[in-house]
Formats: sequence, structure tokens, C-alpha cells
Amino acid sequence: MDLNTVTDIRDARLREPWRPGDAWLGGGTYLFSEPQPRLRRLIDLSRTGWEPLTLRDDGSLEIAATCTVARLSRFGRAWDAPAAPLFEQCCRAFLASFKIWNMATVGGNLCNALPAGPLISLTAALDGECLLRAQDGSSRRVRVADFVTGAGRKDLAEGELLRSVTLPARALGCRTAFRQASLYGLGRSAALVIGALDPVDGSLAVTVSAATVRPFRFWFPLPPDAARLRRAIGAAVRDEDWFDDIHGLPAWRRHMALRLAEEVRRELVRDHEEGAR
Repeated sequence: MDLNTVTDIRDARLREPWRPGDAWLGGGTYLFSEPQPRLRRLIDLSRTGWEPLTLRDDGSLEIAATCTVARLSRFGRAWDAPAAPLFEQCCRAFLASFKIWNMATVGGNLCNALPAGPLISLTAALDGECLLRAQDGSSRRVRVADFVTGAGRKDLAEGELLRSVTLPARALGCRTAFRQASLYGLGRSAALVIGALDPVDGSLAVTVSAATVRPFRFWFPLPPDAARLRRAIGAAVRDEDWFDDIHGLPAWRRHMALRLAEEVRRELVRDHEEGAR
């Protein structure tokens, strides 16, 4: 896509004042996929030099907004953390070509806030926290589950930048379960459910996404039975929260999300009980 309204590309390291018509440029896979008539200037993040993935002393993992899908996938495959398999599972949920994998970024996936965004699913399920930087230099932190507020909507002010997402050590030590459903064999995710069982206290988190306009994360101090899990989802997700597009009707998405959530719950509870024997 030729963005013929863009008149300038600037280096993000220059820290120039934000202007109407500006946009952050990460991998560019979204910006260059369709017309962007409001844009006049792109602020290029590719030379910021941010380390893609950083393991902190406390065991948490910081993922830079500019980290690509390909880099995240390689990291997950080589890592031995209990939650590591989830990285590759979510990357594969992109169903994108290697060209997209090598350019698309974690930050772009979150900031597009599309219901089917698999890195939203990954980071919300692992209780990730976004670091946001404003134009005046101030910063704030927002949980991923709260950062995405609707289909294409996010808690991001004009000119504000998503710098990174941090996943806590406790979540990375969880045993996980992953389920995905699509209308087509190689279709966009219509429902994606992730479970994370904490081996320390036995708590269970179930995150529903793709089927809903934003991610919903349900936390239980002890694994619930099937009825309690179903009631929790039904009470929190309103009728209007089930996403509706060509990739699936709301009623079908709801059915699949509830079915997959129960499969995730059953798998993790069974594994936990077998491990305790």
C-alpha cells in the first residue's frame, strides 16, 4: 500500500513534538495493509535499539513493543519455562506468512486491539502489564486485560507510546492449556481460550478472547467446577461483548468459547490431580 498522504518519516530517537497526523511506525504490517488517509508523518521506532526480550532478576519477562513475532517464536521454542509452549501456540494463531512474522511486532498487535490478536491473548492470559509513555515523558502501567477496551479500541492517549509488556514470573511458572476455534481450516481465530494453573497455590486463570470484543480474564483461587466457570463467564460477558463479523456469529462464538473454556479447565485440573498423586 502506497501511503500517498505521508510526507515525512522521522526517527523516534529525535523526540520531536507530536503533531496531528502522526503515527508510530513499528513493523508497519498494519499501516501498509490499507489506506491511512489521516496520516501525514510516521515516527519510526526501528532504530530505538530496544532489547526485544529481557529476563529480569525477579524472573519476569519484558517484551519490547518492537519485538517481532518471529523473534518471540524463536525465544519461546528455546525457553524451558513451564508457560513457554504458549508463546509458539499464540504465534501460530497468526496464520500469517513468514514475511509478516518477520515484520509484525508485539506492540502493533496489541495497539491494533483486534479481537483475534493472538499476542493480546498471550499477554492477557499471563497477566501482562503494559508500560505506556506519554509525550511529556511521564509513564504509566496498565494490565493488558484492561488496555484493550473493545474491538479496535485501547487505553492509549494521543501520542502515547506502548514501550513494552512485562509478564510476571509467577505467571511464567504456570502450567498452561490452549484452545482455538475458527470457521475455516486456515481462518482467523473465532474463539481462543487459555488456561493458566499456578502450581504454588493451585489458582486457575481462564482467559477468553477472539470470541469477545476484548479479552476477559477470570481468576479463581481454586479450580472451579464446570458450572461455576460457566456462570462466571456468563455473568461477566454481556450479549454485546460477543464479537460479530464474517468469521463467526455471536451465538456460535459464545458456544465455542464456553466449550473451549471447559476443555481447558478439565485438562488443567486433570493434570494437577495426576501430579499430586
